Amino acid sequence: MIKKKAVLNELKSKIQLELDAAKEAYNTSHKHATDQELKADGKYDTRSIEAGYLAGAQKKRVEELEQEYKLIEEVNVEHQPDAVSVGSLIALKHNQQERFYFISSTSGGTMINIEGQVVLVISAFSPIGTEVIGLKAGESFEVEAAGKMREYQLISIS
Repeated sequence: MIKKKAVLNELKSKIQLELDAAKEAYNTSHKHATDQELKADGKYDTRSIEAGYLAGAQKKRVEELEQEYKLIEEVNVEHQPDAVSVGSLIALKHNQQERFYFISSTSGGTMINIEGQVVLVISAFSPIGTEVIGLKAGESFEVEAAGKMREYQLISIS
């Protein structure tokens, strides 16, 4: 049985790794942007300006990841819901295949491997997330994807 706490901890670890890499990239590009050796040699030398743009974009990514981490820390996995909510680990059946999904407020699309089982993190604001929130085990729903309707059955919630 997959544990929600393990899924949440793995998700936090993935975000933290990405955040650490983004901070390192920002620090490097910021250092280059302010380096005296990159000072313009002429009016067509834009190395310092370009490094500044890159540093600005990387700083924004760091801020986004910090916010994402804070949102993930607020997810409560201790409750046992009878209906799907943020923090639920669910099993959905589609085309005779059962897959596990973790409902989150952010980080949709992240795949996590727990004890040999793949769990896809989906945002509560995604098409599937929007439809499944509030449902109980045994209920079905449809989502349009690539112009076709797909039917899902909610097998279990934890």
